[in-house]
Amino acid sequence: MSSFDQDMLDELNLLLKFPTDSLLQGLKIHHDASQSMVNAASRLYSKGLITQPDGGYLTDLGIDLADHARHIQSAMCPRKVATKSKMLAYG
Repeated sequence: MSSFDQDMLDELNLLLKFPTDSLLQGLKIHHDASQSMVNAASRLYSKGLITQPDGGYLTDLGIDLADHARHIQSAMCPRKVATKSKMLAYG
């Protein structure tokens, strides 16, 4: 497989929703969540990345993967490019 499929993207997006402030905070997928979100949570649970089929907490592996997902997201987000005039002002 050479690219992320939609299921993987849904799982990555769900991992990004878990709180980063504390390992004591989890996530609950509510009954009115989209079916893709419910399915993503179920897949993450079956892979051992979260503690409950409807969210819960990240497992140790889930924490690692969520961290990687945040790094990928950060690297892929557009960055502001300094203009030449701003660069000259600094140097």
